[in-house]
Amino acid sequence: MLAQQRQQAIVELVRQNGGVRVVELVRAFGVSDITIRRDLELLAGRGLLAKVHGGATSVGSTDEPGFAVKSVRQEGEKRAIARRAAALVRPGTTVALSAGTTTWTLARRLAAVPALTVVTNSVRVAEVFRHAGRGDQTVVLTGGVRTPSDALVGPVAVAAIRRLNVDLLFLGVHGMTVRAGFTTPNMMEAETDRALVEAASRLVVPADHTKWGTVGISTIAALREADVLVSDSGLPQPARQALAGHVGELLIAEEPGPAGPFDGA
Repeated sequence: MLAQQRQQAIVELVRQNGGVRVVELVRAFGVSDITIRRDLELLAGRGLLAKVHGGATSVGSTDEPGFAVKSVRQEGEKRAIARRAAALVRPGTTVALSAGTTTWTLARRLAAVPALTVVTNSVRVAEVFRHAGRGDQTVVLTGGVRTPSDALVGPVAVAAIRRLNVDLLFLGVHGMTVRAGFTTPNMMEAETDRALVEAASRLVVPADHTKWGTVGISTIAALREADVLVSDSGLPQPARQALAGHVGELLIAEEPGPAGPFDGA
C-alpha cells in the first residue's frame, strides 16, 4: 500500500470511529510506529484529524468518543475484567458504578447478584438493571447533564452522590499513569467521579491495558487511592510493576472465551 493510500485509510478510520490509536494502526497496516506517527503529523497539519497522545481523533473532538464507539473496543478484555471484578461483590452489597463501557460490561454480570443496591450516574448501566427486572435489587440513578459517554454529571449529580454512602465503587477511567493518576477527558465528569470516590468505602478500578499511558485532561484520583485495580493480560510487565507499587492490589484477568450468558448481547 502506498503512503497516500494508507493516509486516506487512516482518515476514513478516524471519521468512522471518532478516533484511532497508534498501536491499532501499526497492526492494521503492518508498518512501524514511527511511520504511523509521521502519517498522523502530516494529516494533522492538513487539518484532516487532531493528533492526541497515543493516536488521533476527529477534528474538533474532545477525545471522548461516544458510547457506541467505545463499546466495541477491547470487548474480550472487558469481559475478562468484568468476570474478575464481579467476584469482589457479595449479595446484599451497596455498589456504585460510574459511567463507561467497562462498568457497563460489569453491570451485565452484577445483574445476576441478589439483593444489590446500585448507585450509578450512567444511563446505560441503569438500563442493564432495569432490563434484568429483579425485584430484590434497588437502583439509584443520579440526575445531571448527559455526556457523550452517557454519564450524568454536574451539580445535580454531585449533590445526589454526596448524600450517599456505598460499600464499593467501580470506577471507569479514560486513562491512567503514575504522574496523572486516573483521568478523564471531561472535567465535569471528573468532578462527579470524585464525589463517587469520596462516597465509597473501597475503590475498584476496572481498566483494560490500553488505558495505561493515556492521559485525560482532568484527574479523578491518584493511583494510590485505588484499593484494587483489575486489568487484563495485555498489560505490559513494566506497567504491572509500576501499578503494583501504587495501587492496593493489582488483579490480572485472563482472556475469556466467547461471550457467556452473563455478558449480554
